[in-house]
Amino acid sequence: MSASDLPDELWARILELGATSSALGFRDLCCLAIASRRLGRLSLHPPLWSALLARDFPSSSSSQQQQEEIHPKSQYKTKFERHKLQMAKARRRAVFEAESRVLACKKRLVELEQSMRKEGERMKAAAQELENLERVRRASVALNVWQPQVVRGRQKQMVQQCTVPVDSRLRDLNMELKVCKQQIATYTNVYNKEKEKLNEYEESLKRAKYHPLQDSHTSAIAKEPHAKRKKLK
Repeated sequence: MSASDLPDELWARILELGATSSALGFRDLCCLAIASRRLGRLSLHPPLWSALLARDFPSSSSSQQQQEEIHPKSQYKTKFERHKLQMAKARRRAVFEAESRVLACKKRLVELEQSMRKEGERMKAAAQELENLERVRRASVALNVWQPQVVRGRQKQMVQQCTVPVDSRLRDLNMELKVCKQQIATYTNVYNKEKEKLNEYEESLKRAKYHPLQDSHTSAIAKEPHAKRKKLK
């Protein structure tokens, strides 16, 4: 006795048990429907789609009378299309949120780069002023010993042009350099962490944008010109 000899009632019961036990999905049922005329007829069995409907969409907002009037397959199709739209909206929302996180992280990185650049310029200016004041301090010390008149005049002019207290200003500049270095180190640490976050957010964005059917369609289009050229040869 072959499988084709089984009565329709038994086949319908087998399919219904498969749908109830999650062994048979709507895609499997659609594939079976085009396998043969008999399976196509059996795939329209209302209890079969009722089982799929109760399994995949347990919460039903329609009334019992409406459910009796509409074929379970049509109900399943309606609910599936509605669920598909909801999933598409959720996917777009996830992509939008991921893009927002990426943009915010990039903006934060730009701000950190600007802050580090400003601190670097500030540290460079402080170092330059510190170097000039060190020259003034050395010139001030050198005035206490004998030197040629030309050298002494140049050093005296350098000391007279300095209008700030050298020692106190040197202490302030050394402190400012330390603060700048600490600030740059802090910015660098935060910048590296933000870069790691950006990599994570970009990976999340790729996962959110990933769509197997669209990607395969795009890759097929990209390969199509090459395939045509190969065919022409």
